[in-house]
Amino acid sequence: MSPKGAGGRATTAALSLLAWLTITFAAALVGSRFRPGPWYASLAKPDWTPPGAVFAPVWTALYLAMGIAAWMVWRRGGGGRSRAPALALYMVQLALNALWSFLFFGLHRPGLAFLDIALLWAAILTVMVLFWRIRAAAGALILPYLLWVSFAACLNFAIWRLNP
Repeated sequence: MSPKGAGGRATTAALSLLAWLTITFAAALVGSRFRPGPWYASLAKPDWTPPGAVFAPVWTALYLAMGIAAWMVWRRGGGGRSRAPALALYMVQLALNALWSFLFFGLHRPGLAFLDIALLWAAILTVMVLFWRIRAAAGALILPYLLWVSFAACLNFAIWRLNP
């Protein structure tokens, strides 16, 4: 194998990783347009609500892991375990992820946001299973995201119920 061939593959791999991270963090950027602000500060929240400073680093790590997982599936793909349905659903869950911030923080509609996060949770679970079938490590990278969204769904529900 020539060094030029290996270098070309490495460049393609790096560019495709960058593309998946860009797509993933674009959803984060859309969601970040809607911030908690005074409305959120005025809401009753359960005692187990994490401090605001926890959310940005957790979400950053999760988005990084998600982007890497999608890239791993994109690179693996082919054969009888097609990557297209898994990656299409990955894009759907990114849209649901970004929509949640708009519904909760933008429209101040915790009930609608809870419906969205329930759909998001189901999409993430399915993505995790599909990714796992294609490449176990990619599915494993989605697990922390599923766990965090499970917690976020509980928090969303509690806030919705505490603020009729």
